[in-house]
Amino acid sequence: MSAGPDIKPGKPGRLERISDHLKREWQLYVMLIPTILWLLIFLYKPMYGLQIAFKDYSIFRGVAGSPWAGLEHFQTLFGNDQFLRALKNTVVISFYGLIFGFPMPILLALMFNEVLSQTFKKTAQTIVYLPHFISSVIIAGIVITAFSPSAGIVNTILGWLGVDPIYFLTKPEWFRPIFVGTGIWQEAGFQSIVYLAAIAGVSPTLYESAVVDGANRWQMMWKITVPSIMPTIIIMLIIRIGNMLEVSFEMIILLYQPATYQTADVVNTFIYRQGIQGGHYDLAAAAGLFNAVVAFVLVMTANTISKRYSRTSLW
Repeated sequence: MSAGPDIKPGKPGRLERISDHLKREWQLYVMLIPTILWLLIFLYKPMYGLQIAFKDYSIFRGVAGSPWAGLEHFQTLFGNDQFLRALKNTVVISFYGLIFGFPMPILLALMFNEVLSQTFKKTAQTIVYLPHFISSVIIAGIVITAFSPSAGIVNTILGWLGVDPIYFLTKPEWFRPIFVGTGIWQEAGFQSIVYLAAIAGVSPTLYESAVVDGANRWQMMWKITVPSIMPTIIIMLIIRIGNMLEVSFEMIILLYQPATYQTADVVNTFIYRQGIQGGHYDLAAAAGLFNAVVAFVLVMTANTISKRYSRTSLW
C-alpha cells in the first residue's frame, strides 16, 4: 500500500517570523526601552517647539496660543546683517576646522601606528588625549592666559624676539586661528582613537606580503594602511560635514567679546543673544531651524556623493 504524498509545512509569514524573533530576543528589546524613551522625551518631544519659528511667540500665551506669523521671522532673519555676518563666520570657521582639523587625527593615528616603543607610544597618547577630558572653561582659561599681553607665554616669547606685545584676543583677525588651533589641540588626540581602531583591523598578512615584496614603512603606510581605513575616513568626513554649522558654542562664548564679533560671532551665539538675552524666542527658533535644515542637507548631499563615487556611506 503506497504512502500518501508528503505535506510540506508552509513558510512562516512575516508576522510569525517577527513574533518568533521577539520571543527569542526579548531581553535585548527590554534593554533598549530606556534608550528609546530617552530619544522620545529629550529629542523628539522638543521638536513640538519648532512651530515657534512660524509664530509670534508669547511666553504668556504659550506655543499653542501664539498666533501664526508664517515665514515672517525667516524674512526678518535673512534681512538681519548680524545673522548674515554670523552665518558667514560659521561657514568660514567650520571650513578652516575641516581643512586643518579633520586631517590631524588621521595623521596622529598613522604616527602612533608607526611608533615601535610601547612606553613612548602610551605616554604620547595619554598626553594628546588629555585635553579632551578637560572642561571647556579650563581650556578657555589656559588660552586666555597663554595669549595674555602682560604675562602670556606667547607674548613672552615674542618679547624675547623683540616684538611688542599683541592683544591677540581683542583683534578680530587673530580669533579664527586661535579658535581653530584650540579645537585641534583639544580634540585631535581623542578623535584619533577611531582611526587607531580602524588601523588595528587591517590584516597583518597585507604587511607581511609587502615586506616580502621589499616595501618600506612609508610605502606600507600609504599603500596599505591609508586605503584600508579609507571607508572610516569617509564616514567621519560625512559626519563632520553634517556638523559644519555646529561650531563649539561654549568655546566661542568663553573667548569672544564685542571687539571680535566681526569674525567670532557665529549662528549659535546669535541664537543665544536673540533668544536667551533678547527674549526674541521666535526669531531664535527660526535661526535654529534654518541651522538644522542646512545641516540635514549637507549630510544628505555628502552621503549621496560618497555613495555614488566611493560606495561608502552612512546608509
